Amino acid sequence: MANVIKLRKGLNIKLKGRATEQSATLGVRGEYALVPEDFAGVTPKVVVSEGQHVKAGDALFINKNYPDVKFASPVSGVVTAVLRGERRRVLCVKVKADDTQEFVDFGVKKVDSLQGREVVDALLEAGLFGYINQLPYAVSTQPKAEPKAIFVSALRDMPLAGDFEMELKGNETAFQAGLTALSKIAKVYLGIGRMQSSKALTAATSVETYVFDGPCPAGNVGVQVNHIDPVNKGEVVWTVDPTAVIFFGRLFLEGKVNLVRKVAVAGSMVTHPSYVETLVGTPLAAVLEGNLVRLDHVRILNGNPLTGRVSAMTDYLGAHTSEVTVIPEGDNVNEAFGWILPRFKQFSASKSYFSWLQGKRDYDLDARIKGGQRHLIMSGEYDRVLPMDIYGEYLIKAIIAGDIDRQEQLGIYEVSPEDFAVAEFVDSSKLELQKIVREGLDILRKENA
Repeated sequence: MANVIKLRKGLNIKLKGRATEQSATLGVRGEYALVPEDFAGVTPKVVVSEGQHVKAGDALFINKNYPDVKFASPVSGVVTAVLRGERRRVLCVKVKADDTQEFVDFGVKKVDSLQGREVVDALLEAGLFGYINQLPYAVSTQPKAEPKAIFVSALRDMPLAGDFEMELKGNETAFQAGLTALSKIAKVYLGIGRMQSSKALTAATSVETYVFDGPCPAGNVGVQVNHIDPVNKGEVVWTVDPTAVIFFGRLFLEGKVNLVRKVAVAGSMVTHPSYVETLVGTPLAAVLEGNLVRLDHVRILNGNPLTGRVSAMTDYLGAHTSEVTVIPEGDNVNEAFGWILPRFKQFSASKSYFSWLQGKRDYDLDARIKGGQRHLIMSGEYDRVLPMDIYGEYLIKAIIAGDIDRQEQLGIYEVSPEDFAVAEFVDSSKLELQKIVREGLDILRKENA
């Protein structure tokens, strides 16, 4: 029987526009792009040139600091552009897809007979190893790291997040193969939700399963690590998105890189919230085509409303993106009397509005933060929604102050920016907590390099 961990701290934010069970499949056509920014901590070095033909699985760029870590093209086709930004930073590598797709043949492998090093080598060769992240620092890991454990969270409970059980349908065998492969490297912990019932999750083998029962952010892998096997200084754990586990399983079962995934297209500005089966790197214009209420005064997010990256129709589906959400921007809203209104249709975590009297309901929230940033941290505000055995409030203060010793004492090695997403939502001072945590982790990583 699975272990059950009940969490009380957190906050469920119910928004309108959750994806339904219908799904469509986008054919392979047009231009695709792989974005280095999707892989935290990676310094990219492009290994292809414009006009070069690549197959699906060929490397487009590598990690300059760890050249063995390659990043595979999602499609076969011709490299059309290598876009760069300030100081020649690589923004993306674009590939125009062929009409008939060709794949690099990496060979079918029997997972049960592999050793841990062979699994790592296979992922490195296929350009998929970069999809594995690590704690501390919440960055893409490096091949020489020796993890004490590997964590996979199949519970997605952020607002408008895609249901992994929808993505799992038809991919159960690949998911199990991926889990088995990871178990050859280190002990694997699988976190699932109380309401999840797929046998591929509840009866998964080669893993130790934990059921998390509680409000958001119970599905965050950092929260699960904190409750199962916390990270101490000098230790490393790997964290793997459940979709990446499917990618790994397909590699061993099919012998090729297949980056097809189901993505939730959600939000109150989406006409028909649903699931779309498509490739990593698909243009967002293709994902959202003909499915928006309007094109102006909206915010498009590569991800969910709390942790997603603000994007445009010209951007591309992220490597770790499980949902594309579109919500009102709110820049065209003018409210008479402002804060003095009873606001029956607005959500408030502190019950400042009368909407809490109407019971549970879905809200149509826009992107406004409704307040100005203040250099003040309210006592107890973060800890109320942070289900981790750390003092979030004091950790944020230590990061702002640049006190590295204090950060280490307060558990910075255990956290990732997304763990503070809900705390950022309820923060009355409107501080960008996720950005603060990311900067603190980056500084600490440089100090310890």
